[in-house]
Amino acid sequence: MNEPAQNKSSVNASGGGYGNLADSSSPETGGKKITRRQFLARGAATLIGAGLLTGGYSWQGETRWLDITHLTLAWKELPAAFSGMKLVHFSDVHLGFNKDADDVKRLVRHIREAEPDLICFSGDIVDSYPEDLAESVPLFAGLTAPMGKFAVLGNHDYKHAEQLVGLLEAAGFKVLRNDHILLRKGGEAIAVAGMEDYLINSPGPDPKAAMGGIPPGMFTVLLMHEPDYADFVLEYSIQLQLSGHSHGGQIRIPFVGPPFVPDGSAKYISGLYTVGEPNRKLYVNRGFGETYMPFRFLCRPELTVFTLRRTEG
Repeated sequence: MNEPAQNKSSVNASGGGYGNLADSSSPETGGKKITRRQFLARGAATLIGAGLLTGGYSWQGETRWLDITHLTLAWKELPAAFSGMKLVHFSDVHLGFNKDADDVKRLVRHIREAEPDLICFSGDIVDSYPEDLAESVPLFAGLTAPMGKFAVLGNHDYKHAEQLVGLLEAAGFKVLRNDHILLRKGGEAIAVAGMEDYLINSPGPDPKAAMGGIPPGMFTVLLMHEPDYADFVLEYSIQLQLSGHSHGGQIRIPFVGPPFVPDGSAKYISGLYTVGEPNRKLYVNRGFGETYMPFRFLCRPELTVFTLRRTEG
């Protein structure tokens, strides 16, 4: 089993997490009473959203205004051979709702320009139907990264999971389903692990299957759609978890934040977090696409470019 590492890490990041850090065991769910603040925030979101949609900014403007976030993270656990590697992370494309192949062309262009060594996708490639991905398969297939392209499924992907896995594999992604793979360079190695979606009962995430067999102390990147699951794998040695799912809320009200975030992202909503030990980082990508509402406000779609470095001492 991949046991917890004892080494610490340092971080130099041009960005940071934000959001409600309430206990992850009590996300906002249907059937529970909401507070007065939540009621007012959601009402304001409805009014603002209606006005913005009419004006077109959040529909045709912000949804297409991609934010490319650059972060440099450093750990003692990262092997020297991997120091300086560039990892590109994207999430929540939701093809078929407010995004199509033309949008993917833009996304792919930006990923290619980043010249990644490793590409990671953290779920929800479509909003509902696998055929919405078909036109974009050749576009994603055109992406290259010397250390590979890896993906997990999100909760929207499970109605047609097997078909979507086949399409993602045709696009050159290795889909990790409670599994891991070791990447080797210069006689050293790191692990990339991926788990099934937390909100889907079957098959569901299995951290023992996903990370069992990873050598103790090996630097590990975990792909997991829901960010709040970070609190359930604290006994495993994970240096970087990459997640999405929240969309950052899609709508952020000034001085209030997002009036609604989905189950599984009530605690960790957007950006960089330290979870438990200083060497354990979680990054929550705001996603490329939208769902339920075809607009964003103060919450631009995101592509994240990490530079991973080894720190001494």
